[in-house]
Amino acid sequence: MKAISVHEYGGPEVLQYEDKELKKPGPGQVLLQIKAIGVNFVDIYFRKGYYPSDRPYTPGWEGSGIVEAVGEGVLAVGVGDRVAFVQACGSYAENCLVEADRLIPLPDDLSFEQGAAFPLQGMTAHYLLHEFRQPKAGDVVLIHAAAGGMGLLLVQWAKQLGAQVFGTVSTKEKAKLAKEAGAEKVILYTEKDFAQEIKSFTNDHGADLILDGVGKTTFQGNLEAAAIRGDIVIYGAASGPADPIQPNSLMARSLSIHGGHLNNFTLTREEMLGRAKSVMAGLRQGWLTLKIDHVLPLSQASEAHRLLENRQTSGKIILTTENSNK
Repeated sequence: MKAISVHEYGGPEVLQYEDKELKKPGPGQVLLQIKAIGVNFVDIYFRKGYYPSDRPYTPGWEGSGIVEAVGEGVLAVGVGDRVAFVQACGSYAENCLVEADRLIPLPDDLSFEQGAAFPLQGMTAHYLLHEFRQPKAGDVVLIHAAAGGMGLLLVQWAKQLGAQVFGTVSTKEKAKLAKEAGAEKVILYTEKDFAQEIKSFTNDHGADLILDGVGKTTFQGNLEAAAIRGDIVIYGAASGPADPIQPNSLMARSLSIHGGHLNNFTLTREEMLGRAKSVMAGLRQGWLTLKIDHVLPLSQASEAHRLLENRQTSGKIILTTENSNK
């Protein structure tokens, strides 16, 4: 099979398109014919060596495809089933071995591209808006990188819950996308201080909930932008890890800081499927939509990383293998 391999840490150029051995599924495993692959910032973190791993390795945590073979003891799915998955290593390939209990049945009315676009970001949006502080009508929610694949889902979902949604973006083009998704106000963080702006927009109240996947360049501003008894959730570090703070500094406005990681909110198959079903229900009902910004062949994985890393996308990037037009 063809796959992307990483032999050394570095820039997008280290993603090599090459032949790899096709393995058989072991007990509890499924061999998938991959149709579409979701590209995420975590793939970049691994490629750079922020998360050390044995090399060579095939990157990718998310995708969709068709069950090609099943290992001993697998009963939940059968050959020919359409499925999606996340938190399974090695999706940048024409075939992938996945633990059967990590598979999400993919209905016929969702394409393979949608199946590769919704699991990580959709289920992340679900836990971010339900596990720490579920917004109620009138609550102020600030979403950083509001025009990215993750941000657009968060904007739509927070709006559906009745929140006043504010977002930060880097360009006027991205601001338009965030507004179209439901953001009440969008702040160009490249031109204005978002903490001062959010205070101004809310009559000095601030944000009840701040969702931050950016990290270093936004975290200090979060501490100023948050309302009294506000909640700040850090779930990524697109600009690098946030600088440390003094815990006692949180006392003045009784702020709460949380760390989010999808692994910790899909600990069981039941929990994972529950979140996935909520995402798919939103897609079917029409209030939640996926913006797929680029669809590239697997062989162009390095270009996909360049686009994502350089903030040249609005929405999700998908890689596809051959015959993935359904």
